[in-house]
Amino acid sequence: MPLAETVEAMERLRESGRIARWGVSNFDVRTMAELVAAGGSACQTDQILLNLTRRGAQHALIAWLLTHQMPVMAYSPVEQGRMLAHRNPVEIADARGTTPAQIALAWLLALDGTIAIPKASSLAHPRKS
Repeated sequence: MPLAETVEAMERLRESGRIARWGVSNFDVRTMAELVAAGGSACQTDQILLNLTRRGAQHALIAWLLTHQMPVMAYSPVEQGRMLAHRNPVEIADARGTTPAQIALAWLLALDGTIAIPKASSLAHPRKS
């Protein structure tokens, strides 16, 4: 589907009140630039895989998004639970009396313009992390 048509459809939904805002997922710098060139400057965020072990977006994408005032929405901030046993976050957490999940989330939240969206499969899930 051409980006211009997608942008047009999203803007029609926004203008009609069916949605308040819209964003994209896993767009790289090139695709984000194409989106804006196609009229998509109203895009509110790019939802990307970003965590302590997956930091590729830090090279160019995050800077591009910040320049265009679009926040990063980081999914899988604890790497589907694998971060809870990863040596570095565990050592840092132990030294600070906290949990590896809290370290992983704190790292993300310290990045300018970043929102973390951890998944919880139950109400008890975030309480034990």
